[in-house]
Amino acid sequence: MKDLFGRLSLSRQFLLLSFPILLAATLVIGWWIGRQVQVSVVHRIGGVTALYVGSFIAPHVQSLVDHDDLTANDRAALQSDLANTPLGQKIVSLKIWRKDGYVLFSSDADVIGRTFPVGAGLAQALSGNIFSEISERFDQAQAQHGQPLPRVIETYTPIHADRTGGVIAAAEFYERPDDVDREAATVQRLGWLWVAGTMLALYMLLFVVVRRGSQTIIAQQHQLSDQVRQLMVMNQQNAALQERVVRAAERATALNEGLLQRIAADIHDGPGQDLGFALMQLKNMEDACAASAELRQSAWAGNLGTACVAVQSALTDLRAISADLDLPDIGQVSPADIAQRVVRDFHAKTGCNVVLTTLDADLGASFRVKVTLYRLLQESLANAFRHAQCAQCRVVLRGDARGLAVEISDQGPGFDLHAALQKGRLGLHGMRQRVEVLGGTFDLQSVAGAGTTIRVTLPLAAMEGEHEDD
Repeated sequence: MKDLFGRLSLSRQFLLLSFPILLAATLVIGWWIGRQVQVSVVHRIGGVTALYVGSFIAPHVQSLVDHDDLTANDRAALQSDLANTPLGQKIVSLKIWRKDGYVLFSSDADVIGRTFPVGAGLAQALSGNIFSEISERFDQAQAQHGQPLPRVIETYTPIHADRTGGVIAAAEFYERPDDVDREAATVQRLGWLWVAGTMLALYMLLFVVVRRGSQTIIAQQHQLSDQVRQLMVMNQQNAALQERVVRAAERATALNEGLLQRIAADIHDGPGQDLGFALMQLKNMEDACAASAELRQSAWAGNLGTACVAVQSALTDLRAISADLDLPDIGQVSPADIAQRVVRDFHAKTGCNVVLTTLDADLGASFRVKVTLYRLLQESLANAFRHAQCAQCRVVLRGDARGLAVEISDQGPGFDLHAALQKGRLGLHGMRQRVEVLGGTFDLQSVAGAGTTIRVTLPLAAMEGEHEDD
């Protein structure tokens, strides 16, 4: 039900919610107006009737100015007026009260001469005010009060002395509420019609305003939905482009590794073989000169030893370069094994000790991550050897479910990072590029005289190079 209501437009929600509220308000206001009209009509009719009754009754009770009770002639005159004048047709019951609650006269002869407690209405009349209301009493309450009908207009009016104007008695009379009911019902119907018409007009005006706002909101929602769909399409396109960029970068890295391996092979099979052959020929010539006294005396014979040393040094450098360029078989080893191999090879080449710490690093990683880790450690340690002489060099490798964290640090002289970047050091750019292509982070901190620290994070998995149809 809630979901169904939520799918409705604001204008329809306004119709469903406001209609019962306005209907209830119309009924309450109409009832209240009818009630006020009824009270007003009762007071008006009661007042008019009180004046009418007073004009007939007052002349017959003036003896109360000098006496405490009515005379027999007064009662007979009152009884005659009730029986022979229009007053009797209008009034259902009549009582005349003395100030102490004594009944001086009543249309019901049984209560004449009896004393009753002074009620609120009688007290107001004895104080000089007219009191009138619709009285509804049933069964025992009706009998105790002496009310002739269950529902009547009950009115109390003061009776004044002719000469002094003081209140000498009070008249209580009942009349049927038919006229009041008819007039109140008519006014109430008119009130309901006016209230209903006014509420309907306000309802329609509010509906028009709400509908316009609802249509504006719906239009904006459609526009927003279109923009969201366009954004989703753009995000999908961006994701596809990003995937293509990552794959292209990975393929480029794989091609670079293949190119480095081919260069290493070419160096080993080309210049390396040629230098080896040249070194062999030079040594043969050196041996021939050593066997001939005449050749030993020639000018060039003294340079054969120097040439052999230079060629041997060049051959050693070429073989070292070839070994660094060639990538070992690391496809089946863990990141911890890769770090241990790099540190071991580095010590064998340089004689420098590196403190290696591995924590939870015996876990699986993609081949691209392993290659990046190998090249990162290789280049970082080479830089530490060239610029810091491996002063207190440390490597820390940590692994968890999120990836690998690598930290390489030394206590060398450090350098100005900004100046180094401006010089365009290819090693730093290459390491950063390798790491960021995989979605990792690369951070290098170095202060002159305070050493250098490289902190890197690598994901465990990277997208493998796949074929992509162009």
